[in-house]
Amino acid sequence: MQRTTGGRGDVTTDAGLPVAPETAERLALSADAPPQPPGGSRTVRAAAAGHWERRGLATAAEQVLMAPGPAPLLLALLAVTGGDLVLTRPTAAWYAPQAELLGRRVHRVAAPAECGGVPDPVALLEAVRRARADGSPGPRVVVLSVADDPTGTVAPPELVHEVCEAAAEADLLIVSDETFRDVLHAPLTVVLSPAESLPGRTVVLTDLAAGALPSGWPAAVARFPANGPVAALRDPVCDVLARLGAVIVTPVAEAAALALTEPGPLRLRRTSANRLHGAVARAAHDALLEAGALCLPPACGFHLYADFAPLRPALAAHGVTGPDELARLLPGAAPGHRFGDDPRAPRVRIAVPVMYGDNPEQREAAAAATDPLRVPHVASALAALGRAFTELTAA
Repeated sequence: MQRTTGGRGDVTTDAGLPVAPETAERLALSADAPPQPPGGSRTVRAAAAGHWERRGLATAAEQVLMAPGPAPLLLALLAVTGGDLVLTRPTAAWYAPQAELLGRRVHRVAAPAECGGVPDPVALLEAVRRARADGSPGPRVVVLSVADDPTGTVAPPELVHEVCEAAAEADLLIVSDETFRDVLHAPLTVVLSPAESLPGRTVVLTDLAAGALPSGWPAAVARFPANGPVAALRDPVCDVLARLGAVIVTPVAEAAALALTEPGPLRLRRTSANRLHGAVARAAHDALLEAGALCLPPACGFHLYADFAPLRPALAAHGVTGPDELARLLPGAAPGHRFGDDPRAPRVRIAVPVMYGDNPEQREAAAAATDPLRVPHVASALAALGRAFTELTAA
């Protein structure tokens, strides 16, 4: 069997598309601007506040912090809250290291059958009870991802509400990672933010690398509530960012402000990108199911999470006994244990941008196409993925 290269199949968030010309121009024009203060200037924070206002979350600039990527924001939050961290299994790869850097325990809770990104509410309560049974403080923060990486699913609103009720009962604070909220394959998909269900206990976190900015320009924003137990954390978190030197550079901050303002050309570009992500993810999902793997249907983002457990005998015949070997044989794949999953389970996350093209021109053509699946290099990449599945699962 021919081995494939990993390409973009690592654990980072990267939409795999060229930078918008308007965003690149704003970055270049800001090269000589004065440095940003910790947490971002009022201009960029106001742009983020407007972004959330348009999504139904009333926000003032004073409730917002900006940092060079989401990891410093989560690290600072955990530093000021104390206690352990609860994560869904599987979950984005960058969450757990922030707790581990602080010497905090990470408690993994299985997701329900219908989606990823949020824990089963009953299992969440039981995990917290067990963690606190010895009298230790135990978990203090739970991360939810209602539009999820790595599974590409959107949690049903009623389930999000149940999880928020369980978090309140367990006296947990919520970090709601809404990075993929705007990368929806169907525009009318309903996404309920935990900040709507449990506002005083929720910090909303958004990494702009999901499409607003390239991953090489790290920028993320956090929204704190105006009232409630989490509201008072905003200034201490900003102090930690300052002590870490986690201050966003001004050219990237200005590019982020433009992206968050969402002018017409950038909205059209996002629509085209989402059409591409959805079309290729659905085609890859169909190929997975045809091969006999298990995979939830994608609804957001540009990742699939595939379970090859039903195909263990066929995989073993090819010498594949675990997720690392499986990932090395599939384009755009990363082993599930990088996302907190069982290291023995044959599960992988597949990044579909690996199929958009090998250079900026090809990726731009894929995003601009009305029917991306008819673009020759995209069709060829999908066919290669299907052949890889067939080779892996053939008797």
